[in-house]
Amino acid sequence: MSLLVPARLRAPRPGGDRNPWRCLRHPSMRWWSIANLFSNLGTWMQLTVQNLLVLHITGSAAMTGLSLAVQAGPGLLLGLVGGAAVDAWPRKLTAAVSQAALGLVAFTTAAMVALGTLNVPTLLLLSAVTGVIATVDGPACSLLGNDLVPRKDVPSAIALGSAVHSVGRLAGTAMAGAVVALAGTAAAFVANGLSFLFVASVIPFLRLAERDDAPAPAAGPAPAAKAPAPRISADPREGLRYFLGRPRLVALAAVTALSAVFGRNYGLTLAVLVTGPLAGGAGSFGTVATVLAVGGIVGALAAGVLQRPSVRLVAVMAATGAVLQIAAGLSPSLGLLILLVLPMAAVESLSDTAGATVLQTDPPEHMRGRVLGVWRSLSTGWSLVGPPAIGVLMEVMGPRAALVLGGVVIAGVSGAGLLLQARRTPTTAPAAPAPAQAPATARAAELTPVA
Repeated sequence: MSLLVPARLRAPRPGGDRNPWRCLRHPSMRWWSIANLFSNLGTWMQLTVQNLLVLHITGSAAMTGLSLAVQAGPGLLLGLVGGAAVDAWPRKLTAAVSQAALGLVAFTTAAMVALGTLNVPTLLLLSAVTGVIATVDGPACSLLGNDLVPRKDVPSAIALGSAVHSVGRLAGTAMAGAVVALAGTAAAFVANGLSFLFVASVIPFLRLAERDDAPAPAAGPAPAAKAPAPRISADPREGLRYFLGRPRLVALAAVTALSAVFGRNYGLTLAVLVTGPLAGGAGSFGTVATVLAVGGIVGALAAGVLQRPSVRLVAVMAATGAVLQIAAGLSPSLGLLILLVLPMAAVESLSDTAGATVLQTDPPEHMRGRVLGVWRSLSTGWSLVGPPAIGVLMEVMGPRAALVLGGVVIAGVSGAGLLLQARRTPTTAPAAPAPAQAPATARAAELTPVA
């Protein structure tokens, strides 16, 4: 399969490695990006309609929140198991089957909506099933996308995926109302099911890239036949031990957790700020939300230029975003807030893309699914804790003080970490050269310079 793209993308030019679109030189990535866009459109369309459906059936915002929590819950409890499954099973097959399974759930929901048999307990059950499948589908699809390009183009692939996600979220949410008005509620679920089937049908035709980071075989006589470390016996606990044993991954989790709890919840904090102290209405917040989405796309495209993102960069971006958040909290007018929102969203997106690149390239190949599984459990946890925590903070202190305090916490901790790292770096003794007999295979992936 191939798609027509400009020649400037097909043929690398001097210095062209920093082209944020460079991953599109690979035909399989072009097909994968198109499929990913359709999938995101369908997912956000269904999620929007699902929330409206729960509100219509129950009239309860709390029940709507519960349905979202039920769908996210498996990621918190089963993230490690899902990541281990991705390490144990063939990646293309795993992604294709999980996409088909998600499509089946969407079609089942559509049928029940059309027949008038869908009730809240059944909807919660379907949400839980979706969440369980997603614990496998998420890391499988993320790593499959990276497998379609050489290592040097992985940051570009992740950045493009982030941009596609932002576009899909913006357009899918907007399309939901139109689809329901024209074809009914069930049509949104059908559309999402078709998007999953489209992705599943594309996956078998994707060609994996030659891994340019694969270790070279050791010189000398070939050793006796010995099976490599089997992926089938992937133990979820190994992923947790590996994660906790890598200081850079622990630091990445700490910075991201702080940002998730004390910042980033702009859909909540800025909504309260705009409609409260700034005396704006729903239309004003709609403008702010649109600028946030645009900023996310800008940040994702900027991240595509990166060659070797690091935890240090994530910390710098977190501190920068925190300073902008403080300025937003002190903003005297809606116009100034809108000017600040664009770089806030861009910095957040750039930080997320850099962090995702570290997560997906730092571990050795056979551990990446489990590392992403650990991350899914952690990120689900702070995603569930963050909104209530910042909500309580705003109730106690008000939206301006909550934004400022949150920014001070994030900037202070990130800055202290950067300062500590900078002080330790000059005093670190140069690494001794590796012994000649050291095996290349065991350490190749761990020596990737990501921090």
